[in-house]
Parts: sequence; structure tokens; C-alpha cells
Amino acid sequence: MNIPSELKYTKDHEWIKIDGDIATVGITDFAQSELGDIVYVEVETVGEELEQEEVFGTVEAVKTVSDLFLPLTGEIIEFNEALESDPELVNNDPYGDGWMVKIKIADASQIDALLSGDTYKELIGA
Repeated sequence: MNIPSELKYTKDHEWIKIDGDIATVGITDFAQSELGDIVYVEVETVGEELEQEEVFGTVEAVKTVSDLFLPLTGEIIEFNEALESDPELVNNDPYGDGWMVKIKIADASQIDALLSGDTYKELIGA
């Protein structure tokens, strides 16, 4: 199970890469393996300001559809459009080409409440 230590995580199995006031968000290797083959990623919230924990999109796998929860309050500024034609990037490269959205962080104090790699490993029993 790949859990990069430089990233932050949520209990909802999303990873967050912080770069100044921009956060890149995707789902973890654990989440994509639990979901199975991902066939569609839907994000229709680009340009919207959402609160932490609000649903910003969905990921559809062969077995199920799961909501995606925003890990930090902010504005969705970009969607990874490569996922429209190639959603399996989430399965093949969840921490790289399979990223989902970029957000402009509105409340940097929320970063402190995110999980470290080690804490996330404990959560999933890795």
C-alpha cells in the first residue's frame, strides 16, 4: 500500500498536497483499491467555493458510486480533465496523474486537522 509521507490525508480516504495556498486533492491508493476499476469521475463544482466536508464530486467504479468530500474549505479552481477520457488514471497513478481537483485554500488553519501519513496508515490498518 502506497502512502506518501509528504502528503496529508482525511478519514474519507483523500490525499492532499499543499503548495502555498493551493491544495491538490485525490483519493488514496487504499480507496482506489477498495473501489475497484474506476469508470467515471464527475466534478461539476469548478469555480464554486465549498465548505470543508462538502461533496465536490463523485467517483464511479464498476461496483459502486462514492461521494468525494472536500478536505479543506476553498474554491475549486481546476478539475483534472484527463480523467474525463481516462478515469483509470485514478487506479494506475492515484498520487500523480490521477489527481482530481485543485482548490484555493480559504482557511489554512484547517490543514492542522488533516491526518499525517502515519496516522492514515493506522486508520486503514496498514
